[in-house]
Amino acid sequence: MGSKRKIINIKEERCTGCGECIPNCPEGALQVIDGKARLVSDLFCDGLGACVGNCPEGAMTVTEREAEPYDEASVMENIAKAGPNTIAAHLKHLKDHSACEYYNQALSYLKSNNIPIPEPKVKGQKAKAESQDSEPALECGCPGSAVRDLPASAPAPSPQPLAPSESRPSRLRNWPIQLTLIPPSATYLKNADLLISADCVGSSHPNFHEDLVAGRVLIIACPKLDDANAYQQKLTAIFRQNSPKSVTVARMTVPCCFGLVQLAKQAIADSGKTIPFAEVTIDVDGKPVK
Repeated sequence: MGSKRKIINIKEERCTGCGECIPNCPEGALQVIDGKARLVSDLFCDGLGACVGNCPEGAMTVTEREAEPYDEASVMENIAKAGPNTIAAHLKHLKDHSACEYYNQALSYLKSNNIPIPEPKVKGQKAKAESQDSEPALECGCPGSAVRDLPASAPAPSPQPLAPSESRPSRLRNWPIQLTLIPPSATYLKNADLLISADCVGSSHPNFHEDLVAGRVLIIACPKLDDANAYQQKLTAIFRQNSPKSVTVARMTVPCCFGLVQLAKQAIADSGKTIPFAEVTIDVDGKPVK
């Protein structure tokens, strides 16, 4: 057996065998067998979780367990047989999840086997095969942490001496706000409308307090930097013990932020409660995404 790594876990009792996860696993790690989705090969599962967000029953999660090492060369051998559309889908999957090591291994396989590297597929069109040099190796790094200069929507004012502002009151009604520090027994959680916000939302959205915090109990978290399993367990305990009126998740558009939505949905399911759920997405320029 290999070492511990992240890999897909399927809760059989929730799986209906609908197959929605299959197209989102071009690696071929999933099949529907006997009416249930099954992980048929540890070697083919990269643990990036592209299938998780496409399961309508919340039956799929990413867990950490003993598993054989993921083998990109074996995956590419199967994918290459399926043609350029599947190759393009796999490359996009790896790039979107910043799996730079696997991505560069995939390119190396294609080049060493003289297989044309397809351009990214445009919706409604077939992927077009290009020359071996058309796709550069991917530099490591999360797209959510890519450095960029954001254009100002208005002329930036000159920095002013720091002083308390009285123009807008804070709408914060609880402390602490970091999920790791909040005990499930905190009295302010009882029957509350909860806002579970990615850390960056408060700094990006200019009307964060008025639009999102007002009337809600704030919980902030970052699934990329902290322990996602611990988050899910803490949220499950909070929901189970306090029966919140509603849960709203505010996240950024960057890929790593989507995990917060899945954690909250899974925690609601695990808590056994029926809780109204809403999702708000904020772009890096601070504007809500419709």
